[in-house]
Amino acid sequence: MTSDSENKAGVRRVYLDHSATTPVRAEVMGAMMPYFAGQFGNPSSIHRWGREARAAVEDARAKVASLIGAAPQEIIFTSGGTEADNLAIRGTAWHKRSKGNHLITSSVEHHAVLHTCETLEKEGFKVTYLPVDKYGMIDPEDVEKAITDETILITIMHGQNEVGTIEPVREIGQIARRHGVTFHVDAVQSAGKIPIDVSDMNIDLLTMSSHKMYGPKGVGALYVRKGVRLSPQATGGSHERGLRAGTENVPGIVGFGEACRLAKEEMPEESLRLTRLRDRLIGGILDSIPDTVLNGHPTIRLPHHVNISFKFIEGESILLNLDLMGIGASSGSACTSGSLEPSHVLLAMGLPHELAHGSVRMTLGKGNSEEDIDYVISVLPPIVSKLRDMSVFR
Repeated sequence: MTSDSENKAGVRRVYLDHSATTPVRAEVMGAMMPYFAGQFGNPSSIHRWGREARAAVEDARAKVASLIGAAPQEIIFTSGGTEADNLAIRGTAWHKRSKGNHLITSSVEHHAVLHTCETLEKEGFKVTYLPVDKYGMIDPEDVEKAITDETILITIMHGQNEVGTIEPVREIGQIARRHGVTFHVDAVQSAGKIPIDVSDMNIDLLTMSSHKMYGPKGVGALYVRKGVRLSPQATGGSHERGLRAGTENVPGIVGFGEACRLAKEEMPEESLRLTRLRDRLIGGILDSIPDTVLNGHPTIRLPHHVNISFKFIEGESILLNLDLMGIGASSGSACTSGSLEPSHVLLAMGLPHELAHGSVRMTLGKGNSEEDIDYVISVLPPIVSKLRDMSVFR
C-alpha cells in the first residue's frame, strides 16, 4: 500500500501549486456537510430552515471578518476573488463617476484587476499603470505622484501572485487616506498567510478567496469599510446589503468561515514553518543549479512562495518533467497557464523574454515537509541539465 505522498507507481507526489488552489481541509469539509442536505434552507426564508441557514452564514461572516480585523457587517460574500475585484473596482468607479474618472493600479496586478481596469478605459475612465522595480515592488512615491484631482480609486495587490513580493500596502493606504482616495487591496494570495489589519493598513476594500486557504472553490469575500459606497454589479435581490444579488452559497460560505478561523489560529506557527521550507527550497535550487535567478524580493515575500528562472530553457518543459516525477508546480498564475506569452509580471520587472519564459513557480502548503523539499532539490538538477543539453538557446 502506498502512502499519501506516493502514487500507485511508487513515485513520490509533491504538490507545490498552493497559490493556484489548495485542498479542502477535513475540518472545513466537516463544517460544510450539514448544509448540503439536513440544513438546506434558504437564508432569506423566515421559517426555521431559513433561520438556521442565516445563522450559519452570519457565523461565517464573523469568522471571515475576524481574520482581517473587520466588523462582520463589512463582509460581502461573492463567488470568489475575481467577482470581488470586479465589484470593488467597477462598483467604486461607477459610484464615484461624478467626482472623477481616474484610477491607479500597478503593472503587476492579477488579470482580474488589469482586465477590469482595461474594460473601464473603454468605458471612458482613465487608468495609470504604475511601474515596479526589479523585485516587483511598487514605490509608494509613484502612487502619490500619480494622484490627480480626478483620482477616485487606487487598487494594489498585497502579495504578488506570481513572484511573491509583498507590496507596501500600509504606506500606500496612508497616502490614499491623506488624499481622500478609496483604496482597494487584492489580498487573495496573502489572506490567511500573513497578518492583515484593514484599519491599521487604511484599507477601504479588500478581496479574499476561499480556495486559496483550504476552503472550497466558488466562494470569496469583499471587505467594504463602513461608509464606503459601491454600485452593485449583480442585481436582482437585496442579498449581501444589496451589493451582490443571488441566494448565498451556504455550504461554501460555512466552509470559508471555518477556513478563516483555522488560518487565524495557525498562522503564526505555520508562517514560520513555511518560511523555513521556502528558504530551504530556494537555497537548494540556487546552490545546486547554475544560471538560476530568484524572482521577487529575497526577503519581503510571502512565506510559501518561490519563483525561479532557469536560463537557456523554457519553464513549461521543466513543469512537464517535474510532473513525470510526481511534482506539481506552475509557470505563473493558474488563470494564464494556457497562454504562450511570457508573464506580464516578469516583463514588468525587467526580465528579458527568454528568462521570463524560463520561470517556474513553486508554492508550498500545509501538506509539504522537509522530505518533499529535499526530493524536489534532488530531482530538479538532472531535469534542468538534460533540458539544457537539448536546448537551442545555449
